[in-house]
Amino acid sequence: MTTQAVLLLQDGTVFHGYAAGKIGTTTGEICFNTSMTGYQEVFTDPSYHRQILVATNVHIGNYGITSEDQESSSIKIAGLVVRNFSKPFSRKMAETNIEDYFIQNNLVAITGVDTRALVNHLRKSGSMNAILSSEITDISVLQERLKDVPNMEGLNLVSEVTGKEGEMMGEGNNLKVAMIDFGFKANIANELVNRGCEVRIFPSNSSVEEITSYQPMGLMLSNGPGDPGTMDDEVAVIQKLVTSGLPTFGICLGHQLLGRAFGLNTYKMKFGHRGINQPVLNLVTGLSEITSQNHGFALNRDEIDQQSEVVLTHVNLNDDSVEGIQHRDLPAFSVQYHPESNPGPHDSKYLFDHFVTLLKN
Repeated sequence: MTTQAVLLLQDGTVFHGYAAGKIGTTTGEICFNTSMTGYQEVFTDPSYHRQILVATNVHIGNYGITSEDQESSSIKIAGLVVRNFSKPFSRKMAETNIEDYFIQNNLVAITGVDTRALVNHLRKSGSMNAILSSEITDISVLQERLKDVPNMEGLNLVSEVTGKEGEMMGEGNNLKVAMIDFGFKANIANELVNRGCEVRIFPSNSSVEEITSYQPMGLMLSNGPGDPGTMDDEVAVIQKLVTSGLPTFGICLGHQLLGRAFGLNTYKMKFGHRGINQPVLNLVTGLSEITSQNHGFALNRDEIDQQSEVVLTHVNLNDDSVEGIQHRDLPAFSVQYHPESNPGPHDSKYLFDHFVTLLKN
């Protein structure tokens, strides 16, 4: 027997469908991702912590699940909304199907939803909180539960996804990089290791003294979830490290925090950028890049134009939002998108080469 499921948005909009994954109830900010592939990498991206994800691609699960596609140790999305939940899979190397994978990871999902209508609604109304349930069908009960869900704006979520202990990757390599873990994707570290770096992972609450005791040649600021405007302590640490002259590379949340360390402010976007087809213009080279992105906050572009400490290096070709900055004098730069490209195109991997060049110099 097929179990009914309900998705209720904060503005009262209701979508009905069928249960997929674990039977239960989940809450979070609802957002959408336009990727056609790479769903497992998206599910395990810590930047999606406390978010219910809508997949715009019609079929999710059709090539199965494999441990090689994990970006972290477990699923990080709070729930999933899809049109078609594909249990049979085609890939021979897959280890299991998406249904069993979700049940093992206690993830609540809903299938059979008109995701085109849902995404159109979110594009017009903006991201908002939602509740998804396959055990409660009473809308009034769901409305009461939804009132207790905090808004993403104002939330510091990094402490819920950062590592508790230091980890070393590429141990013994010549170029020592300290990576502050705000919820990092594994392939960011892999790209550095592949270029001869030894990467030591530091929890997000690490002090300047703890990081400098490693005697790093460079600093990596990872991606992660939540509102960068709440992270004053982390910004203070970054500011001290960067102004010491340590070569620094920031990605996504790390980019926003680096911007804050240079005096810029962030803002909550209407529905953010999430997908592997975001067009970006490199203002330095004049070349365009198709990029992988996942963020709901951005740096204020007007503040960059008004001050001389930071140079704007990349802009989004859809909405002109900030996609990259660099300091005029210090060896520090960052991008809003994901150059490690898991999933996504490889247009931006040159940024890791640039960082390694800074380390060697």
